[in-house]
Amino acid sequence: MVAAVFSSRTALLASRAVGRVNINSTTCLRSIPRAAFPTFSRYYADKSSLPRHTVVNMPALSPTMTAGNIGGWQKQPGDKINPGDVLVEIETDKAQMDFEYQEEGVLAKILLQTGEKDVGVGSPIAVMVDDAGDVDAFKDFTIDDAGGKASSAPESKSSSPEPSKSESESQQAPAPTAEESTSTGSRLQTSLERLEGLEYAASPAAKVLALEKGVPLKNVKGTGPNGRIVKADIEKYTGPAGGSTASAAIAAGQSDVDIPLSSMRKSIATRLQSSMQTSPHFYIGSDISVSKLLKLRTALNASAQSGEYKLSVNDLIVKAVAVALKKNPNVNASWIDSEGVIRQHGSVDISVAVATPVGLITPIVKAAHAKGLQTISNEIKELATRAKDGKLKPEEYQGGTFTISNMGMNDAVSRFTAIINPPHAGILSVSAPAKVAIPGRDGGIEWDDKITFTGSFDHRIVDGVVGAEFMKTLKRVVENPMELLL
Repeated sequence: MVAAVFSSRTALLASRAVGRVNINSTTCLRSIPRAAFPTFSRYYADKSSLPRHTVVNMPALSPTMTAGNIGGWQKQPGDKINPGDVLVEIETDKAQMDFEYQEEGVLAKILLQTGEKDVGVGSPIAVMVDDAGDVDAFKDFTIDDAGGKASSAPESKSSSPEPSKSESESQQAPAPTAEESTSTGSRLQTSLERLEGLEYAASPAAKVLALEKGVPLKNVKGTGPNGRIVKADIEKYTGPAGGSTASAAIAAGQSDVDIPLSSMRKSIATRLQSSMQTSPHFYIGSDISVSKLLKLRTALNASAQSGEYKLSVNDLIVKAVAVALKKNPNVNASWIDSEGVIRQHGSVDISVAVATPVGLITPIVKAAHAKGLQTISNEIKELATRAKDGKLKPEEYQGGTFTISNMGMNDAVSRFTAIINPPHAGILSVSAPAKVAIPGRDGGIEWDDKITFTGSFDHRIVDGVVGAEFMKTLKRVVENPMELLL
């Protein structure tokens, strides 16, 4: 073990700050669970032992995160770290995110290498020191010296009552038992690396672009730090852009290819399966004319100066849905089973489904009812770009009050129904526009642009007549888009 002494006062203050343990005058440091400590723990030592250092723990980058996978390290031992610098990429259940270190220091030791998976929140992953001259002292420092891995399983709540103060003072806390490592020691295959040839060190943006263009990363020379492949390397690649080995094998009718389940794919499967099993879905479809909406879009884009904005049909639909939800608050609601309530939301926060190479994610346009079309358009573009790069923050895709799933870019989709994103009361499916013949004014035939909108509703929250009224309001707003300005 490390010959360093961790200040018990620091530990007690840290645990009290996060509210994980009850502190009294006789609390033993060893009795405090690892989860009670913050993202880092600072250690001190005398001159004969290790220098002062900070153990960096696996952070919780989302409220539901209990474990994560270690992606690419952006810093190496000996590198100076400034507040806000990206230390390492962490793959959560929803995205591959940058872990930004918020203190100044020098990286002394990496305890868990790129490829480690299912690393429990609170597990030591690195060691920081104040001075570069102290780096060599940690050459043989291991994760066991820092206390070992934390469990990746969620904490279970004990049903037994808490002991009284006198009982806790009279009982000696048991020594912690050693935990067997859950790591297989094998190379992590993240969701972005699920096809053969993508296991090479590359940035998330480079991996996404490589998947889209079919560029084998093993043939790309990286120009980033430590030979890392960056997006520019993929864009400059001039070699043959064939598909991955896995894709080629499938196309050639060879043996089956098993694609490992990513954290995101597991999360999507769990949530949608739960939604279908617990939310009684019912559906209402409506063919709505979008001719006036398309004309308004053309006129607004024509008036934009110097490319100030470029509105899409989806931007106008998001605004129209926000207006309809504001007029039908019963649909802008969530089922909160833990509190036994149906919560009607004051703000209309629209979750917009975005397809990424690793799965579906729903970034949120918050307070869409109070924003103009230009603001909504810019936000959606910016959120979608960062979603595809795996750079969204948890608060940008967790929550929302209603979801829109738009497949209008695929002209083969005439109609579809989507699964509700719990705990939302509904989700709106938007199909591709189509030319439809309608009766003309003089008895002839005219052509109209129509889109089939299908609302999926949770019958626990929304009754049939309420869902129908929402669709009626949406139809009125879309077919009379000037109401978007009211």
